[in-house]
Amino acid sequence: MNFHDTQYLYKLGADFTVVIHFAFVLFVLFGQIFITIGALAGWGWVRNFKFRVIHLVSILFVVFESLTGIICPLTTLEKWLRERAGESSYQGDFIASWVHDALFMEAEPWVFTVCYSLFGLFVLITFFLAPPKRKKTEPPATEV
Repeated sequence: MNFHDTQYLYKLGADFTVVIHFAFVLFVLFGQIFITIGALAGWGWVRNFKFRVIHLVSILFVVFESLTGIICPLTTLEKWLRERAGESSYQGDFIASWVHDALFMEAEPWVFTVCYSLFGLFVLITFFLAPPKRKKTEPPATEV
């Protein structure tokens, strides 16, 4: 494998990391949309305990990163892979860059921190207003 093949693998890894990162963002965003609609419409699946805990922990992780100034590990990995591939990368946070690219919006980092925090608060409130439910386990059958 020569240098150019290695660069291609790094580029492929960076692109894959972006896809995973984007999927994470969509999970958090659309997960909350479906949870809200489903709670109002009576959809039972939106109260799935594992789904709801994973969703809550996901946004709380983003809020924690933002409040503490930690750059997302997926952003760090993607930038590292892009550098190894000989490509340039964007500056700043993945979500901030994605929002900028999607909406042509520029804002100070604190604006995104406020947005993440408010969204996280909304997820937390929904968690308590439409709480998840654990599956009821049937007691083992007793033989007569």
